[in-house]
Amino acid sequence: MEDIIVGKYVVKTDRYYTKDHEWALVKGNKAWIGITDYAQKELGDVVYIDLPQVGESYESGDTIANVESVKSVSPIYAPLSGTVVEVNETLSDEPHLINESPYEDGWIAVLELSDPMEVEDLMPAEDYAQLLVEIVKEEKGEEVKLEMPEEEVIEESLEALPEEELGYEEREK
Repeated sequence: MEDIIVGKYVVKTDRYYTKDHEWALVKGNKAWIGITDYAQKELGDVVYIDLPQVGESYESGDTIANVESVKSVSPIYAPLSGTVVEVNETLSDEPHLINESPYEDGWIAVLELSDPMEVEDLMPAEDYAQLLVEIVKEEKGEEVKLEMPEEEVIEESLEALPEEELGYEEREK
């Protein structure tokens, strides 16, 4: 799956996003959560993260972690409601992974979702990418180019299908 590029920011197409720049990668009734490429670049060098505790429950919008950078301390909000079933302990010793790999090695926690339907309240990657274009224009006064992955075009002609898949049989006259 290809990424969407918004200027110098990467948006992964397999995740859902919040307007506060958190992402959720949903697999079944679990969601891996973290912060976006935009968020980590805005924070600057991350020097510490206050991770949530396994077993803690959060409602969507609750502060689930705090990230300290050389610039500030910023809350990270739970994009979905659920109970923490795993935290990325590696971040305790290597918080810079949030900067280096915000979508892969820099994930923060895994939530077991209490209401999987909440995913519908989050933005798909395309919508988040459009939001980023607007944010960069408003806050930085920069025009950014939006590079969407090219959609695969599947061309199937009727001649290429086996006769039994056409739904009719030629009748002899």
